[in-house]
Amino acid sequence: MASALEAGGAGPGLAAAASGRGTRKSAAAEAISCEQSYPLKLMCIIFFKFDPRPASKNAYRLILAANRDEFYHRPSKLADFWGNDNEILSGLDMEEGREGGTWLGISTRGKLGALTNYLQPQLDRDTRGRGELVTNFLTTDMDSLSYLKKVSQEGHLYNGFNLIAADLSTAKGDVICYYGNRGEPEPIVLTPGTYGLSNALLETPWKKLCFGKQLFLKAVKQSEALPKDALVAQLLDVLNNEEAQLPDPAIEDQGQEYIQSILSKYAAVCVRGLDYGTRTNTIILVDANGQVTFTERSMLDKDPSRWETNTHEFMLQS
Repeated sequence: MASALEAGGAGPGLAAAASGRGTRKSAAAEAISCEQSYPLKLMCIIFFKFDPRPASKNAYRLILAANRDEFYHRPSKLADFWGNDNEILSGLDMEEGREGGTWLGISTRGKLGALTNYLQPQLDRDTRGRGELVTNFLTTDMDSLSYLKKVSQEGHLYNGFNLIAADLSTAKGDVICYYGNRGEPEPIVLTPGTYGLSNALLETPWKKLCFGKQLFLKAVKQSEALPKDALVAQLLDVLNNEEAQLPDPAIEDQGQEYIQSILSKYAAVCVRGLDYGTRTNTIILVDANGQVTFTERSMLDKDPSRWETNTHEFMLQS
C-alpha cells in the first residue's frame, strides 16, 4: 500500500506545497452553517467504462472514477479492508445511526457497489440510511441483478438513490447492473460502454456530468499508452475540476428553489463549499488479468488544503 500526503492549492496529480491551516469554526457552528447552505445533502458523481473482455491485454476491464461529496464534519473512515476475512475494501460512514454504511466498495470476490443520492427538494428524516445498500451487497452471496431486484421491492424505504452493483469475474466475465428508486421499477443490466452518474438517474445529461464525462473519456482513450500512475493522476485531475457548468436548467428544475443558493458550487464536477463538498476521490482500475488497483484521495481534518492518498492492490479471486 502506497501513501502520500498533499497540502496547499496545487492540483491532485502532483503533491502541492505545504500551507498553514486557517482558523476553524466550532463544530456546532460548522454544522449549523452546513445545514443552512446545503439542505439537500447532495452526494457524489461517478464515471466508469467497462469492457468485460477487452481485445488488448493492455486494456482495462473497468476504469471507474468517483467523488464523494459530503459535510466536512461528518465522521468516516478511510478506505481499508474489512469483513470476515478482510475481503472487502471501502471507506465507512461513522455518523451516529449510520455507522458501517458506505458509498463505494469492492471485494476480493469481485463484488463492487457504488451509490449516489438523488437530488430531491425535501428529505424524509425517518428513512433508512442509504449507505447500507452498498454494505449489504458487498456482504451478501446474492448476484448483482438478484440483489437489485430485492432492493427495488424496498426502494420506498429510502430517500432517492442510485445504486450500481457489479460482479467482476475473470473466469465468467463482468456483469454490471443499475437501479434508481426514482426511475424505472426494475433494475437493468448494463451493456459494455461508458457511463456517467450524478444526482439524477443514470446518464441524465446534467451539464456537469456531460462535461466531466468528456474529460473522463479523454483520459480513458490514453489509458493503454499511459503508465498506471499517470492514468490515475489524470483521472484525479478530472475529479477535481471546479469549473461550474452553468446555466443548467435540469439541475434547477429537479432541485427547485432549494438548489438556487448553492447552484454555482454544485454545478461543477468537484464541489467546493465552505463546510460541504468533495471529500474523497476514488479511482478503481481492473485489468484483463483481474488485478485491482484502488486509489483513494481523502481530505484530512475537514481541511480542503490537506489530503492523503492511499493505494491498495489485489487480485480478484473469481
